[in-house]
Amino acid sequence: MATTDKNVGLLFRGERTARDGPKIEDSRLAKVAAALAAVAITPHAVVFSEHFVDEVRDQLMHMDGVLVWVDPFTDQGDRTILDAMLREVADAGVWVSAHPDTILRIGTKSVLYATRTMGWGGDVHRFDSLRQLATEFPGLLAGGSTRVLKQSRGNGGHGVFKVASVAVESQISPVTRLSVRHARRGAIEQIMTMAELIEVCRPYFAAGGSIIDQPWQPRLPEGMVRCYLVGDKVVGFGEQLINALYPMSESSDPAIPHQPGPRLYYPPNRPKFQRLKGLLERDWVPQLIQLVGLGAEALPVIWDADFLFGPKTSDGNDTYVLCEINVSSVFPFPDEALEVLAAETAKTLRMR
Repeated sequence: MATTDKNVGLLFRGERTARDGPKIEDSRLAKVAAALAAVAITPHAVVFSEHFVDEVRDQLMHMDGVLVWVDPFTDQGDRTILDAMLREVADAGVWVSAHPDTILRIGTKSVLYATRTMGWGGDVHRFDSLRQLATEFPGLLAGGSTRVLKQSRGNGGHGVFKVASVAVESQISPVTRLSVRHARRGAIEQIMTMAELIEVCRPYFAAGGSIIDQPWQPRLPEGMVRCYLVGDKVVGFGEQLINALYPMSESSDPAIPHQPGPRLYYPPNRPKFQRLKGLLERDWVPQLIQLVGLGAEALPVIWDADFLFGPKTSDGNDTYVLCEINVSSVFPFPDEALEVLAAETAKTLRMR
C-alpha cells in the first residue's frame, strides 16, 4: 500500500501542554503512534485542557489530521469547549476523527432509538422531556416488565438505570415502589418511588438532553460482546462477563456491588463471533449509515459497538441487541486493530 508523509495529532486530556507534558512514546497511545510512524505518518502528542485551548488550537492548525481520545464527561469537564474547537480546525481543513458531528449521530444513546427498526434494535423509546418520561414510562413497567433507562450522552455507566417495580402491578403510579440500580461502578440496588426516579432523571434533560428506554435483556449474565471497527470493517472483539448491571445472586450481600470482570481481547477471526462480524459488515453498518445520514467517509478510524445476547432463534443461533456505540474515546482495543487503523488513516489523508 502506498504511504504518505503527514503530521497527525493524537489528542488526549492532560494538565500540562504537549510542550511540557508526556512524550507520545511514553503515553498510553504509544502503540498507535508506532503504527502511524510505520506508514510514514509523523504522530504528535496533543494534550488538551480548557485552560490552554488556544495553544491546542494553534498546534492542530499545523496538523494534517487529529485522532481524538476524550470521554464525553470526566472530572475535568465535558467536551463542549473541545468540540467547538475541533469544529474550527475541521472547518480550516484539518481532518478530525471522530468529528463531533459524527459523535452526535452515532456516539450517543440516541442511536439506539434511531436504529430501533434494525436487526440489532427492538422495543426502544425516547423521552425528550421530564413530562414525557413521567407520562409514558410507567406504562412500559406495568405487568412486571424490567427496563433500562439511559441518558442520551454519557460514559462510565453514569445515567444508566435498571428499573422494575418491586411488586407486579397492572398500573404504575407516582407512589409505586421500584427497584432501581445505577450502572455506575460501586452502585447497589435502591428502592424508590416512581416520583423519586423521575426527579433523579431531571438533570438528564438539561441543555436539550433526552433519555432512551430499552427492555432488559435476560441473557445479560452470559456477557457482553464489544466489536471494534476501523471505518466499516471489524478489526477485533472484546468479551466481558461481569459488568455494571450483572444480576446479584440470592446469596450476595446487596450492599456489596459486583466488581467488573476483565475484558478479554480477540482478533477479528475469532470463530465464536463470525456471524456477528458478518451481520455488522454486510448489513448493519450500511443500514446505520443510511438511517443516521452519515457518509461512509465520516466513520471514525476506531470505534466500537457493544452487544448483549438477545433471544436465540428457532434454529439455535444467537441474536444480538445493541447496547451502545462508543466513538469519543475507544481505548484500549485489540492490537490487531493497529495496522488497520494506521492504513485507514494514511488512505484518508492521501485521498484528501
